[in-house]
Amino acid sequence: MTFHVSYYIAGVAKVLEGGSLEIKDKYSFDYSPVRSNEDWKNLVNKFCSDSEKFIYIVAKMTDKELFKNFVDEKYGNYHRNIDVIIEHTYYHLGQVLLIKKLIKNRKKNI
Repeated sequence: MTFHVSYYIAGVAKVLEGGSLEIKDKYSFDYSPVRSNEDWKNLVNKFCSDSEKFIYIVAKMTDKELFKNFVDEKYGNYHRNIDVIIEHTYYHLGQVLLIKKLIKNRKKNI
């Protein structure tokens, strides 16, 4: 899920910087398995770096920019897409917390 959320954050940040929209849902879980602590640290560092970049770009946007069309009118405006990124991230954070709770309860019952 860390890769999945980071994938969308990085993809939208690229658009916010003036790039093209290249992310696709079908690739949002295409990540090699984490096999070491170093793999995990690299993934978390990328997630944090992408998130900080996204926050920095959004913080500098004007109201006028926020309500312009995002890439194409069919995608709504920048504001809506930023909101979707926030909702998406919270959704998956909730999943992580539920999984953590299930694991913790399972360990108690063993």
